[in-house]
Amino acid sequence: MAKAKILVVDDEEGILKSIVGILQDEGYETLTARDGREALKLYQEQTVDALLLDIWMPDMDGIEVLKALQQIDIDSAVVVISGHGTISTAIKAVKLGAFDFIEKPLSMDVLLAILEKALEHRRLRIESKRLQRLLKENERRQQQFAFVTTAQAEGTKPFPPSPATSLASGVYPQHTLKQSMVLYGTGLHSGLKTGMILLPSPPGSGIVFCKLSEDLNVPGHLDYVLSTEFATSVAKGRTVIRTVEHFMAVLHAYRINNLVVKINGEIPIMDGSALDFCRIIEEAGVEEQLAGYEDVVIDRRYQVGEESPEKKYIYIEPADTFTVRYRLNYPPPIGEQQYTFVMDGTEHFKQEIAPARTFGFLKDAEKLSKMGMAGGGHLHNNILLDDKGVVNTTLRFPDEFVRHKILDILGDFYLLNRPLKGIITANMTGHGDNIALLREIRKGMGL
Repeated sequence: MAKAKILVVDDEEGILKSIVGILQDEGYETLTARDGREALKLYQEQTVDALLLDIWMPDMDGIEVLKALQQIDIDSAVVVISGHGTISTAIKAVKLGAFDFIEKPLSMDVLLAILEKALEHRRLRIESKRLQRLLKENERRQQQFAFVTTAQAEGTKPFPPSPATSLASGVYPQHTLKQSMVLYGTGLHSGLKTGMILLPSPPGSGIVFCKLSEDLNVPGHLDYVLSTEFATSVAKGRTVIRTVEHFMAVLHAYRINNLVVKINGEIPIMDGSALDFCRIIEEAGVEEQLAGYEDVVIDRRYQVGEESPEKKYIYIEPADTFTVRYRLNYPPPIGEQQYTFVMDGTEHFKQEIAPARTFGFLKDAEKLSKMGMAGGGHLHNNILLDDKGVVNTTLRFPDEFVRHKILDILGDFYLLNRPLKGIITANMTGHGDNIALLREIRKGMGL
């Protein structure tokens, strides 16, 4: 029995035959179309599980096909193929409902891996909708027969419990996004135009980064931290993903456990805060999954550095919630600032921490520029200061600087892909100290 039925759409005969041959060798049933109109006709006449779609075709191109598919099948699993791939093409395709985007010349291993992910995502979405329909029907029946006696009600047909209610106490449902999303911006340190494609991922996958044109995965996990100088970067082999902390903080706040992030190499800085990342997560929607996880519950005090007002130190102690207390003390014009944040919901995070922007001094910006870094640091995406004060913007909070330090901690401390329960106290620390403490926790708790 065939794995699934795949519709391959390409006007190049050689490519069409190559893809079909590989798919059939892997046990897939295939259909072919050489233009968009033929593809839409076949999609409506046949039971198609996934579609491999070339962008550049005569008459009706792939973008037009994607637009039409949204009206036919909102859950369609489409992988877009292009010989002229750019991040802007990928963004347009994903916004129109494509699951993922790959470039020609094709790596068949990459193509097969992405196709499997697209099919699994379609299956999970359809199953989730089926369960939701059953749950709604169950609720409707319970309301309709509320007057029936207990004895009479015992004969009614049971319905599956929701994922949240079927889990054991202390176990929370895993989450991913409801749909693929894209975001476009500039890398803070590279200065290059970059973007992200966010792809929903099955339970147990974790947070995974990969280059746009590669299939080499770099887990967004403590084990893969490469550098903490000026930002947190993860790497595997020669593939490096830079400046992950602001985005990881948002995944922390929204409790996203499973996600694939395709990127050119550096997370875009946006306006220097995490607000745009909140927006894209909310626009995609958060989907509860049929698997659970447990918080990391801190069992004792763990510490890095000697506790003293004049020294850098950070420690964590047991608590019922995840809380961060941070103190910074810079020379004027910043001075001393302290703030305590309790992670008690996404809205609180979005209002109090996410808007806080990256900051730096003009003299340091010049130094970073000479080092080939901060190429994307412009007047609109970070707070710049000289000896007298802020030179390029108006502060969003009087204590925006200390709030941004907490944002960094929230991101770094999600590199286990699981929330923690504990209270952090930090004094003048940075990414290196955060990662050092997280490693102490993992070692001490055997994680």
